[in-house]
Amino acid sequence: MIEWKQMTMQEAENKMEVLREIFDVVRLLKGSDLQAAGMESKLAGRENLCQCYAFWNKDKRCENCISLKALEEKKQTSKIEFLDSDMYQVFARYLEIDSEPYVMEMLKKLDENTLTDEKGYEKLTEKLTVYSEKLYRDVLTGAYNRRYFEEKVKNMSLNAGVAVIDLDDFKLFNDTYGHDGGDLVLTTVVNVIRHYIRRTDILVRYGGDEFLLILPGIEKEVFSQKLRMIQEKIHATHIPGFNRLKLSVSIGGAMFTHGRLEEAITKADRLMYMAKGHKNIVVTRWEQKQNTDKMEKRNLPQLLVVDDSEMNREILKEILGKEYRILEACDGEEALKILEQYGPEISLVLLDIIMPKMDGFEVLAYMNRDKWIEDIPVIMISSEGSESYIRRAYELGASDYISRPFDAKVVYQRVINMIKLYAKQRRLIHLVTDQIYEKEKNNRMMTGILSQIVEFRNGESGLHVLHINILTQLLLEKLMRKSENYDLSWSQQHMIATASALHDIGKIGIDEKILNKPGKLTKEEFEAMKQHTIIGARMLDSLEMYHDEEMMKYAYEICRWHHERYDGKGYPDGLKGEEIPISAQVVSLADVYDALVSDRVYKKAYSHEKAMEMILNGECGMFNPLLLECLVEIQDKVRKELGIKGVNECLEYLEERNR
Repeated sequence: MIEWKQMTMQEAENKMEVLREIFDVVRLLKGSDLQAAGMESKLAGRENLCQCYAFWNKDKRCENCISLKALEEKKQTSKIEFLDSDMYQVFARYLEIDSEPYVMEMLKKLDENTLTDEKGYEKLTEKLTVYSEKLYRDVLTGAYNRRYFEEKVKNMSLNAGVAVIDLDDFKLFNDTYGHDGGDLVLTTVVNVIRHYIRRTDILVRYGGDEFLLILPGIEKEVFSQKLRMIQEKIHATHIPGFNRLKLSVSIGGAMFTHGRLEEAITKADRLMYMAKGHKNIVVTRWEQKQNTDKMEKRNLPQLLVVDDSEMNREILKEILGKEYRILEACDGEEALKILEQYGPEISLVLLDIIMPKMDGFEVLAYMNRDKWIEDIPVIMISSEGSESYIRRAYELGASDYISRPFDAKVVYQRVINMIKLYAKQRRLIHLVTDQIYEKEKNNRMMTGILSQIVEFRNGESGLHVLHINILTQLLLEKLMRKSENYDLSWSQQHMIATASALHDIGKIGIDEKILNKPGKLTKEEFEAMKQHTIIGARMLDSLEMYHDEEMMKYAYEICRWHHERYDGKGYPDGLKGEEIPISAQVVSLADVYDALVSDRVYKKAYSHEKAMEMILNGECGMFNPLLLECLVEIQDKVRKELGIKGVNECLEYLEERNR
């Protein structure tokens, strides 16, 4: 047993000799050297650097320095510390030597021989590794997080390629397909990048849809090739459940050899924004001229020439190559692969009929099946001039037919005319879409005003109606991805969410004394309150001129049946299971959740946790089990998005979300 007390330097040295039989490192640290002022003076000139710093290969004090803690608290302390891949247990003991304060530090390398058995060592290592991983990993994507960059990467000294990767039009996708869809995009992109980088490379989620990629010890030419490959692979990747969606990223790359890593990141970020002006391109500092030429070329419309004759393809390239970017396919199968990769980026297809593997008619059939023919015009190019061939091509959706041998001027003019025609159609579609959006916006506004009137009369916050709208959208988005039992288009989901504002419109016909009664309703009062479902349905049913409108159908279902329950114990009609329209099922669950977490005249708001417990335990009636699963899976998002305070802020959020 080693005794600790005041001792002489000789006694301390004798103790240290004994301890070296047990520990790998034993050292004596003078108290004055451990103090901040003393340490700073030693570090300033790098002379007589404290052995503590020297051992850990550091030039500044550890944030969790236990020797300083032992000195200040005059006791023994310990910790686990890492040096590269090695793990050490460190003890620090305060003592006085010749009446001067010292700290004796003892280090023991931990391995399978140190602990009682190998399993114990593995368990400790696993636990510490898992903790470290959780601390430095982005929860959603599994890439390193910003904390890892700040603490582990920022001050690195290394030769490396540094790239900033940004998803193109991510906000648009997020707003269109919901946050679940956005999350799926992010995880997919990270998985693709990880597949094409080394274990030693560092991928950091730097911002929402922005990633930092650091590739140590890479040559700039190889670095450029790697970035272009990542960009191409991401573009060719399909998102599960969104087969028509085309991903793209803009990438800026710079080399880091000296100075501060942040300077290289700033350069890469600047180049990324240059790339973003054209989208789906890589821009590197040393290839800027080539990049600029490439970006100018990218502004040209893109054509796909499909012909098994290389000579025919060359002729068409000669005719059209100065005005268009040309993609080539030697048969139908290759053409479909290119269409899958580029999709709407292709302005027009020039398609031969007679080809190996898959002919032109089969390609047209596939384009019809996948709805490409609606967005991409096709001009058939063939020496087959029979009436039956031409008629079949037009029946399958071809826009024009050109016979070989080619007349250069005719081909050129027909291509221009067709591209202009489709461009005009797209502009008209965008115009009509904007008009529809404005009309829907006005409908939402009038529906919102009416619902606010009901809320005001009911003595409730106008936020309730807005929360129901948000919750309904979130639940429907999740439900559509979770199950194929309910086939609702985005437009139908939007209509249901809008119609949800009218769920309590029938309360306008209920006595105000019952509506705003602070205590529990009597049996008679509750029966009167239940009539609001029938009153609201009758009000909507009386609008005979709108009976055939889909929006009115959803509004009626919601008004009448949003208090029905899955086990048949709801009201007014006692509907059971799938007898209840899905529109009413979703709004019912949204209504109950928000009522629980909101203040009412008869109760205070419950916490999110308590509300979820009550719903899942059946205290508010039985709901569709699939919808309950959806609610559980989106609960973090629900809590966040319903945390918006104020009616105006909530309206702004909904307007942005629906745009």
